[in-house]
Amino acid sequence: MTSPPPDFFPGFAHRLATADDIPAIAALMDRAIDSLQSPFLSPEEVAASRLSMGLDTQLIADGTYFLIEQGDRLAGCGGWSHRATLYGGNHSTELRDDRLLDPATEPARIRAMYTDPDFVRRGVGRLILSLSEAAARAAGFRRAEMMATLSGEPLYLACGYRPIERVVKMSAEGPPVPGVRMGKSL
Repeated sequence: MTSPPPDFFPGFAHRLATADDIPAIAALMDRAIDSLQSPFLSPEEVAASRLSMGLDTQLIADGTYFLIEQGDRLAGCGGWSHRATLYGGNHSTELRDDRLLDPATEPARIRAMYTDPDFVRRGVGRLILSLSEAAARAAGFRRAEMMATLSGEPLYLACGYRPIERVVKMSAEGPPVPGVRMGKSL
């Protein structure tokens, strides 16, 4: 299953993120984590999830992180990576691996997808996936993988991603926070 082309999403504009966007991205991530994770995780797990989630500015520096906007509002953000890190923000140093991936033998990484709670179920996540998958394909990747949250798993399943493994604890600190490593052929 392929994702719809980016022009399939009327009403939304997209662009690559810059360093100037970091405060708005961080605020959106905080709102999304607090609001969208709570139906799936306890308050303690939501707090602990921040240890393995959040902004990875390497994605912005690499030019692989997209912003989705509607008018002057930031509706969502997310991207892909040609580096080995599967998930985690700047603060999750134990999860980082900046090694460049080989597109012929390794999957691209879908990374750090967040939707503003005011924009859920309006195509923001699908647009981010579409942009990320198209860019990864253009870079020569034939497969993509991600670490999905439980709240994101239904979207990724609907977009053709399949579970590879269930992870009980995504961070070395705090209580266990479940996740699902998922993959898809591009």
